[in-house]
Amino acid sequence: MAFQTVFKRYELKYLLTEEQKEKVLQAMEPYMSLDKYGRTTIRNLYFDTDTYRLVRRSIDKPTYKEKLRIRSYERVEPNSTVFVELKKKYQQVVYKRRISLPEAEAMDWVTGGHSCHMDTQISEEVDYFLDYYRGLHPAVFLSYEREAFFAKDGSDFRITFDDNILFRQEELSLESDVYGTPLLPPGKVLMEIKCTGGIPLWLVHVLSEEHIYKTSFSKYGAAY
Repeated sequence: MAFQTVFKRYELKYLLTEEQKEKVLQAMEPYMSLDKYGRTTIRNLYFDTDTYRLVRRSIDKPTYKEKLRIRSYERVEPNSTVFVELKKKYQQVVYKRRISLPEAEAMDWVTGGHSCHMDTQISEEVDYFLDYYRGLHPAVFLSYEREAFFAKDGSDFRITFDDNILFRQEELSLESDVYGTPLLPPGKVLMEIKCTGGIPLWLVHVLSEEHIYKTSFSKYGAAY
């Protein structure tokens, strides 16, 4: 299966009540479809320095910031496929690069055990990042339940809903069970709009009618 490896887009975030989510879902029905994976449990390991340099810089809201994580869409085994993701944000635009690797190989690469066996532009960018922020290690395990929707018209417009967002600083392994401290208050859902251009008029209308406003929310930042 082919995976998208390069992303450039805006990512707009909103905190909703369950009632607001239902209103948005109703408005979405003619225009959006749930992806084939349905409701998915996403697991992430975020990497940082001993002084939490990356997340502290992110919280300061600079013009440019970056982070590195390993992500899986299931509980993994050493040979399971995971994604090494380098995520950058510059002037509100998000740039993401990712490489799929077996979990054991990905962990060995990111923690300095050996180089990536793939020689690509993306692996070179990750190598530069690893060399610049020396001594990176897993800092937090962060998981959530996600429903992802794509546009029926074939455009790259997407909407995701995340809930049951949990974090922890022990048992930092994608092979472990999902558990941890909740990041959202009960009854709240994080909606993300992912787009390269404007927001459709039908969505503008429901956001206005339901008094849903854009917010700044970083999962790793909130966990820190």
